[in-house]
Amino acid sequence: MSLKIYLLRHGETSYSQNGTYCGSIDPGLTVEGSQMAQAFANTYKCLSWVQVFVSPQQRAISTAQPLCDVINLPMQIKNGLREINYGAWEGRTQEDVQLHHGEEYIRWLTEPAWNPPTNGETAIQVTNRALPIITDIESSYKTGNVLVVSHKATIRIIICNLMGIDVGRYRDRIDVPAGSVSVVKFDSHGPMLEILGDRNYMPTYLRERKGT
Repeated sequence: MSLKIYLLRHGETSYSQNGTYCGSIDPGLTVEGSQMAQAFANTYKCLSWVQVFVSPQQRAISTAQPLCDVINLPMQIKNGLREINYGAWEGRTQEDVQLHHGEEYIRWLTEPAWNPPTNGETAIQVTNRALPIITDIESSYKTGNVLVVSHKATIRIIICNLMGIDVGRYRDRIDVPAGSVSVVKFDSHGPMLEILGDRNYMPTYLRERKGT
C-alpha cells in the first residue's frame, strides 16, 4: 500500500464565482460551496483516513469539517497551506488590476514565480511555506490516505513542485476548480499524479457551476 495525498480545493465562495482576486481575505462558502463540501464527505467517508491537514482560512476549514465530523478525525491546521497573498489586488477584479497596476500585472503574468502581485507573494514564497508540509507528510505517513484542504494557487504550486513542472507556469499547466480534488500517490518511484481537478463526486448541478 502507498501513501496517497488528496489535495482538496475549498468549495465555492462568492469570490471564486465571480473571479475576483481572493487570497488573504477570508469569505465563507456559498450555499453551493457548502453542498460541495458535504458531497465530498458523503463520497469519501468510506476511505481509511490517517490525517487531515487544513489551511487556517475559514473557507478551507468549512470544506474539511463535514468529512472530519463523519470520520471523527480532528483537522490539523497548517498556516503554510493558506492561499497566496494577492496584496493590493485583494478583492479586486482583473480589469481593475490591469487598469491600476498594469506593469506589475504584466510581470506577474509573465513570471509569477518571482514577480508577486503588488505587495503580495510570489509562487516561490508559497512553495517555501507549503511544500515542507507535504514533505513532512511523506516522511510521517508511508502508507494510507491523507487529506490536504487548501486553495487554488497553493494546490497548483504544490502539484507543480511535485511533478517537476516549472512553478512559474502553475497558472498555465494546472487547473483545480472550486471543490475539486487531486490525488498524488507516493511510492518507490516518487510522486505520481493520479487524479487532477476532479469534481465527479458532486451532483451534476454543482459540477456544472461556472467560476474559478
